[in-house]
Amino acid sequence: MKRIVLFLATNVAVMLVLTATLTLFGVNRFLTANGLDIQTLAIFSLIVGFTGSTISLLMSKPMAKWSTGARVIDPNAPGSAEEQWLLDTVHQLADRAGIGRPEVAIYEGEPNAFATGAFKNDALVAVSTGLLRNMTEEEVSAVLGHEVAHIANGDMVTLTLIQGVVNTFVVFFARVVGYFVDQVVLKNERSGGIGYFATVIVCELVFGVLASIIVAWFSRQREFRADAGSAHLLGSREPMVRALARLGGLEPGNLPKSFEASGIAGGKGIGALFASHPPIEDRIRALMARG
Repeated sequence: MKRIVLFLATNVAVMLVLTATLTLFGVNRFLTANGLDIQTLAIFSLIVGFTGSTISLLMSKPMAKWSTGARVIDPNAPGSAEEQWLLDTVHQLADRAGIGRPEVAIYEGEPNAFATGAFKNDALVAVSTGLLRNMTEEEVSAVLGHEVAHIANGDMVTLTLIQGVVNTFVVFFARVVGYFVDQVVLKNERSGGIGYFATVIVCELVFGVLASIIVAWFSRQREFRADAGSAHLLGSREPMVRALARLGGLEPGNLPKSFEASGIAGGKGIGALFASHPPIEDRIRALMARG
C-alpha cells in the first residue's frame, strides 16, 4: 500500500511541476482567441499525463528503497543463512517465471512484502522483518511467489500505462470544463481568466479522485492474478492460502468456513472503491475457487 501511495503521490507531484513548467514557458497555446485548440490540448494532456506516470515508474525502485529503508542483500556475500535462503528462493521463483533475477532486500516493519521496478529483468523484491518472524518458510515462499508474479505480469508497467491514460483525461477535461466556465458561464472576454484557472484546479482534484477509483480497481485485479501466479509457481494454491490466512489473522486449519466471520477490515463501504488490495477473505475465496 505504501509503495502504491508513493507511486501515485510522485505521479501527481511530477504532473503539477510539469504543468507549471510548460505554462511558464508558454507551452499552453491551446488557449487561443478563437477558443480551445483541441488538438494542441490533447497533445499537451498526453505529455503531462504520461510523463508524470513514466517518471514515477522509473523512480519506483530507488524511492521504494528510500521510503522503507530496505537493505539489499549482496548476492555474493549474504549475511546469514536466512538471507541465503531468501536469495535462493527468489532466484528459483524468478527462473521459473522466466524473468531476470531481481534484487532481494529486507526492511524493518510489520508483516508485508513488495516488488517494484520499471523492468522485468531489473526489479526489486523486498520482505519485512515482521513477515520473516511471523510466517513459516512455506508461507514466505508463497508471498515471494506473489511478488515475483507481479514482476512477471508486468504489473508496474501496466499500472503506469493506466495511470498515464487517466492522467491524460484528467488534464484534458479539467481544461475543457475550465474554458466552458470561464467563457460561457462567467463570460470573460479574454481566455484564461481567474475563473478558468480556479475551475481547472477544482476539476483536477475532483477528476483525480474519480480516476484513482479506476486505478484502484485495476490494482485489486492484479492482486488476484498475483495470488494465482504464486500458486502456479509453487505448484499448489495451499501455501498462498495459508500465507493470506496468516496475514489476515485467520485460522489456516479452518479454511474456507471462517471467511464470512473473519471480521477483516477492508472491502466494505465507499472506502473499498479506493482500496489497492481486495479483502483477504475475497482473495482466499478466489484462490479456493480456482480448484
